[in-house]
Amino acid sequence: MRWWDIEPVLELERELFPDDAWSRGLFWSELAHARGPNATRRYIVAELGGKVVGYGGLAAVDRTGDIQTIAAARAYWGTGLGARLLVELLAGAGEFDCREVLLEVRVDNTRAQRLYERFGFEPIGLRPNYYQPGNVDAVVMRRADYPESAESAEDGPTEDAPAADESAADEPNPQQTNKE
Repeated sequence: MRWWDIEPVLELERELFPDDAWSRGLFWSELAHARGPNATRRYIVAELGGKVVGYGGLAAVDRTGDIQTIAAARAYWGTGLGARLLVELLAGAGEFDCREVLLEVRVDNTRAQRLYERFGFEPIGLRPNYYQPGNVDAVVMRRADYPESAESAEDGPTEDAPAADESAADEPNPQQTNKE
């Protein structure tokens, strides 16, 4: 993701998360940590026909990765785009030499929870009232022993969602987009 991706990402962010969308300033702040020799972030976008249809971000500190955000446009739900974004973020965690990867997901977002479970994430806790406004709880999930368990992510998701290399040329693929 680069600075010129922020506006289209914000449009998608507001559509998908109208009550708790990230601000422009938050994306700028995250991107400020995504470049240079001391980078601690990896942000990606998936584009189709020049339009952003998905994005994701990872922070890495002290060999722990934290998936900050991941989203796919509703029109691409069930196409494997979310899985491809997750594969790219996990690859980024490997490049940061992370030993574990954490994330938070809304307690009512069972679709995302199932995706994360297919990639080896397990629930480890609950953050009450994490998503504001609305006081929605977050399930904290962890993928431990990341390098040792990385083979399952490299192989891709289970058979019910296509891996990145199975996507058709006209489908969005985060491997074909800006990554920084």
